[in-house]
Amino acid sequence: MTAANTLVLSHSVSPDLSSELVSSLEKRLPPEAIANSATPDETDELVRDATMVVIGQLHEQWLEETTDPKLVQTLWAGVDTYPLEHLDEAGVVLANAAGIHARPVAEHVIACMLQFERGLVETTENQHRSVWEAVDSGELGMKTVGIIGVGAIGSRVAQLTNAFGMETLGTKQDTSTAPATLDEVIPAEDYHELLRRVDHLVLSCPLTDQTENLLGPDEFRLLDSEAVVVNVARGEVIDQHALVRALQYGQIGGAALDVFEEEPLPPESPLWDLSNALITPHMAWKTPYTVGRWADLLTENYEAIVAGDRSDIVNRVV
Repeated sequence: MTAANTLVLSHSVSPDLSSELVSSLEKRLPPEAIANSATPDETDELVRDATMVVIGQLHEQWLEETTDPKLVQTLWAGVDTYPLEHLDEAGVVLANAAGIHARPVAEHVIACMLQFERGLVETTENQHRSVWEAVDSGELGMKTVGIIGVGAIGSRVAQLTNAFGMETLGTKQDTSTAPATLDEVIPAEDYHELLRRVDHLVLSCPLTDQTENLLGPDEFRLLDSEAVVVNVARGEVIDQHALVRALQYGQIGGAALDVFEEEPLPPESPLWDLSNALITPHMAWKTPYTVGRWADLLTENYEAIVAGDRSDIVNRVV
């Protein structure tokens, strides 16, 4: 193992995550191959000769200062904030963590849907007020779910909703790759057709120019007045002002939101006070098993880049 064959955890990975990752990685790789950077200056120094840099955010000056950049690895699935063209021009490979979070995020989606379907949102409020009152509830198995964006997370959601017996619809750019668990696949550009037919709508698509503000005033009018929207994609996929109005005026039945246009969600946001909004702090991805899955991915990609075989890199984006 040469000094240049270093896996650097940049300071843009939060300290709590990086410390857990180091412990997991040391069980898989020689400790001398791992460098954990705590400050911007340390990162600037370490990335110059690094074989692999693990990032939360990417500072473009690292590409200018790095003498032999080989692999930039993000811990997240979304890559909309990264300079893909610049990376490509610099000859740097970018890999993401698509699929790592599919299991916990999909289970989070099911939990949110069940809370609305079984009336647990209302009964939780009643409990806080010491009110003994039965509420109306339904059955997921008798409902239709629409999944916008059937990638790794959407496919896992479809497996679970299918197991509940729900009619499961989904949109994909390439409909030929739709999983068998979908009862019907709809081209992504025809998502309005899906909106008209669903009781629960799950957003699990990437943020792109095409998906920004995918749900706005016109789309909320297409949804059933009792429909529940679950967003585990990006906050910007929904016009948040239009969502607040749709919830306030009963255009939709409810929304379970794990992502927002601004995070943390500002205290003055009206979403906090809406009884038909379920708010979670961008936590759907996180479980005690997440770090181990990251470590497995990082180890596999590190070994591939050290061996000089870029074709073996998992989740390569650029």
